[in-house]
Amino acid sequence: MPRNHTPNLSTISTIARLAEPTLVQSLNPIAARFLHSLRLIAIHQRARRDPVPELAARLSSVHVAAKALALSQIVSAVWPENIHVSRFCCCRTTHDEATIASMIEGACNRDRAQFDHAGEGFIRPDRMDRLWAGVLELVEAELTAC
Repeated sequence: MPRNHTPNLSTISTIARLAEPTLVQSLNPIAARFLHSLRLIAIHQRARRDPVPELAARLSSVHVAAKALALSQIVSAVWPENIHVSRFCCCRTTHDEATIASMIEGACNRDRAQFDHAGEGFIRPDRMDRLWAGVLELVEAELTAC
């Protein structure tokens, strides 16, 4: 006989939080710049064009652009499904973008536990080290760019 399941307050809170998309401007600046890069890369892939020149111009660094492109390729390889990104002009993130941003914020804090928690249950554990290394390379490039 089925039981009547009433969700607890924590479950209700989690569902409400997931229903409200994160605003890009509320993110760590490095995470926000990467999400804009990811969106730009998606546009260029659809048009079958090289994104590096425009990425370099927008990010003011060829090195940061190269690291952003490399990280986008790592994310695509380790993500369990196609990554959903918002339109370039959109101020709200998709769930995938919010997860990526949370992982980048963990790396910016040099907090591997925060990083792992963001991808826990979603990304296979054997893929996390590769993603961590790619995110750290992007963060380092962003912090050392002049």
